[in-house]
Amino acid sequence: MEAGFLGIGNMGLPMAGKLLDSGHRLTVYDIRPAAMEPLLKRQARRASSPRDLADQCEIVFVSLPTLAAFRAVMSGEDGLVRGKVMKLLVNTCTVGVPFVKEIEQAAAALGVTLVDCPISGGPPGARAGSLSVMVSGDPAAVERLRPMISLWGRTLTVAGDKPGAAQVLKLTNNILSAVALAATAEAFVMGAKGGLDPEVMLAAINAGSGQNSATQAKFPNAVMTRSFDFGAEMHILMKDIDLAIAQGEELGVPMLVCQAARLVFKHAMQKGAANEDLTAIVKYVERDAGFEMPKTR
Repeated sequence: MEAGFLGIGNMGLPMAGKLLDSGHRLTVYDIRPAAMEPLLKRQARRASSPRDLADQCEIVFVSLPTLAAFRAVMSGEDGLVRGKVMKLLVNTCTVGVPFVKEIEQAAAALGVTLVDCPISGGPPGARAGSLSVMVSGDPAAVERLRPMISLWGRTLTVAGDKPGAAQVLKLTNNILSAVALAATAEAFVMGAKGGLDPEVMLAAINAGSGQNSATQAKFPNAVMTRSFDFGAEMHILMKDIDLAIAQGEELGVPMLVCQAARLVFKHAMQKGAANEDLTAIVKYVERDAGFEMPKTR
């Protein structure tokens, strides 16, 4: 099929690449011209603005890091809402239910159907095609998209027939991931300062009940290498944490553990970590502990 892809970042580049790999025709747009170059070299076409993208493509995928960025590409003279051809808008971002409803209403007024399709697995999962893909929206639209969005991961979960259901599912995933990362950072610094080899800890934990997304991917690939380059900045994770806690509080669910994890990341961000990789949380735990774990990989 032919589609447009807006937002060629750490996630968007490999996701758009998977579409090209499978023979789909693609038109792309990003505010940074250089970001599009790898796809243009593979015969993707360049759009000059969000409006131009929506003037050329019936299906438009959006992958952006913040709600503000999404609003900016939707509105204005050069926004997606001005496009004449777009009929299916696919949100791959974690933006929360209220924002999805806002975008859905704006799209519906133009005769455009919104499909909510957040993904989990980070840049490594996007590159490997091993993302967890969560989707909700009009069943016919979801089925039309299935051949494309299935390319991104081994698992595609339909959360419901209304946009927003996939957001709730994604937020449950992201808050668990954030809590696991905060707790793992503290646990590994404690163990290493107590004399344990981080590799010994990792092997034991991943064979036991403490294994989680941080011990399975983030620590071996970005912490124990001391590269701290998993691929997502901490302020993006904080956005997801805030959205998850707001969702829980709106439903009257106690979010005490999640609030504690938010404090861990907020403490680091107040010390300058906002634009650092999310795995850099380990360095801030180390500084407060007066100890640095060794590089083991």
